[in-house]
Amino acid sequence: MRVENSFIGVDGVGEKTERSIWEQGVTHWDAFEPGVVGGKRGDNIQQFIDEGRGRLDAGDVRYFDRQFPNSEQWRLYETFRDRACFFDIETTGLDEHRNQVTTVSLHQAGETETLVAGDDLTAGNLRAAFADADLLVTFNGKRFDVPFLEANFDVDLDRPHLDLMYTCKQVGLSGGLKQVEQDIGIERDRPDISGRDAVRLWREHESGRDGALETLVSYNREDTVNLRTLADEVSGTLHDDVFVE
Repeated sequence: MRVENSFIGVDGVGEKTERSIWEQGVTHWDAFEPGVVGGKRGDNIQQFIDEGRGRLDAGDVRYFDRQFPNSEQWRLYETFRDRACFFDIETTGLDEHRNQVTTVSLHQAGETETLVAGDDLTAGNLRAAFADADLLVTFNGKRFDVPFLEANFDVDLDRPHLDLMYTCKQVGLSGGLKQVEQDIGIERDRPDISGRDAVRLWREHESGRDGALETLVSYNREDTVNLRTLADEVSGTLHDDVFVE
């Protein structure tokens, strides 16, 4: 579903009203006329559409992020997918104030980049990597990845953020990323590696073990690339569940 199919970004328009609009055959902004709803609400929707067209032309993801309820952030995805940054981090522990970020992988515009501690993982490189990211896509990134990066590198990641952990719960998928991947059939090259193994691999790399870093980077990159597949799958499921075409 694209933002142009949505009317729920208007004060006074909830799921019931939006569904009623769709059921009248008005499934896109282009087909809307205030008389479809009538009264002040119809005028408000028309104002939202008029404003939204300009915001859409300007690529203003933040506007729609503010307008849509948190549970409807997934609607941003199809429209702004090409400008999204799928990213995942590995660390030495769970405390952003005591533990270290070891690798950061980012997948955007079809390319995957990995930054490694002690090499190219710096605040400047992170800022450059996120510079063109209008929409962040993570799994549990709001509680983990973003706080870690902001605490360790003083980077500002305050921008629209689709955290797939919550989106997955909307379609009945629970558990960690690996569990969700298994549930929907996403396969991994190394399904035997876990987040705990990622900590071990970093320690082995620090001690000089050949191949440990390469395995860690491969694992981290696969996490990141799989986020794109997961986002496609879950947003498609929500589209089918919600949208009246």
